Amino acid sequence: MIGHMSVYTELSHADISTILNDYNIGELASYEGIAAGIENSNFFIDTDHGVRYVLTIFERLDADELPYFMHLMKHLAAHELACPDVMQRKDDSLLFESHGKQGCIVSCLSGRTLDELNLAQLRSSGQAMAQLHLAGSDFATSRDNPTGSDWLKEHIDAVLAETKTRYDDDAGELLTSELNFQSSCAWESLPTGVIHGDLFVDNILFEGDNVSGVIDFYYAHSAAFVMDIAISLNAQAVLLSDADDERIQAFMDGYQSLRPLNEDEVEALPLLLRLAALRFWVSRLYDAIFPRGGAMVQTKDPEEYRLKLQFHRKT
Repeated sequence: MIGHMSVYTELSHADISTILNDYNIGELASYEGIAAGIENSNFFIDTDHGVRYVLTIFERLDADELPYFMHLMKHLAAHELACPDVMQRKDDSLLFESHGKQGCIVSCLSGRTLDELNLAQLRSSGQAMAQLHLAGSDFATSRDNPTGSDWLKEHIDAVLAETKTRYDDDAGELLTSELNFQSSCAWESLPTGVIHGDLFVDNILFEGDNVSGVIDFYYAHSAAFVMDIAISLNAQAVLLSDADDERIQAFMDGYQSLRPLNEDEVEALPLLLRLAALRFWVSRLYDAIFPRGGAMVQTKDPEEYRLKLQFHRKT
C-alpha cells in the first residue's frame, strides 16, 4: 500500500451530517479520512446505529459514468459477491452531491489488504475473481474498455521519445514491437462480460487466507474474462521470482474451481499476460512523464511492468 493521503475534498462533521440527512442509516457519530487510493477522496463514517460505512467523493471520474459503477456494485452485492453495497438515499437514488462533486456511501467490508499474497491467498483471490465474473454475467449494462487499442497506440506515441531518453533505446523498441504484435491479435471469440480491470492487492481484503471483500470497481468494463485474469496474475502472482509458476498456478486453480477456461482462453492467456503488462507499463510511463498536479500521488515505477513484459515474452 502506498502511504499517501488521498483526501482532496475536506469534509467537515457538518458536511457529512447534511449528506446523511438524505439516508436512512442513522446520524453521524464520527468520521476519519482514509489514506489509500489515488482517484477519490474516501472517509470512514460511523453512525449512531453502530455501523461503519465508506463515503467516497469522486474527484476525477466522469459524472456520466458513475451510475454504471453504482448499479454494478449493487448488482454484484445482490448476487452475493463480497463487495461494497451502495446505500440508497431516501429517494432511492445512489449518488449525492457535495462541494459541487458527486459521491456515494457504501457498506464497509471486514478484513485488510496485504502487500504480498501467499499460495492459499492467491487461490482464494482466483476464486473471488471467478465469483465476480459469474455474478456479473447477467449485468445488462456494458461499458467500453477505457484503455483499449486506440488508447494504447495514442499513449505509446506520446511517451515513446521520452522513454528512449529516460530509460534506453531498448525500452522504446520493446514498446513498438509489442504494440505491433498485439495489433495482429484478435480476441473477439473469447467469452466476455464485466471485468474488474484493476484487481491489484490493494483492492482485495483478506481475513487470514480467505478473501473477505473485493473493492474499487472504478475501472470495471466489458471485456474478455481472461484479460481480467491476466491483469491480476501480473499484479498478484508474478513477482519475477522462481516461485512465479507455482503462484500463477495457485490463482488459476482457484479461478477454475468455479469457472474453467475454454480452449480459446487457455491459448489466449500467455498473449494477454503480455498485453496486460504492456498496458500497465504504458500507463505508468505516461504518469511518470506527464505527472498530474494537485494530489500527492506517488508515481509507481514503470520498470516493474517492463520487466514483467520481458518475462512473458521469454516464456
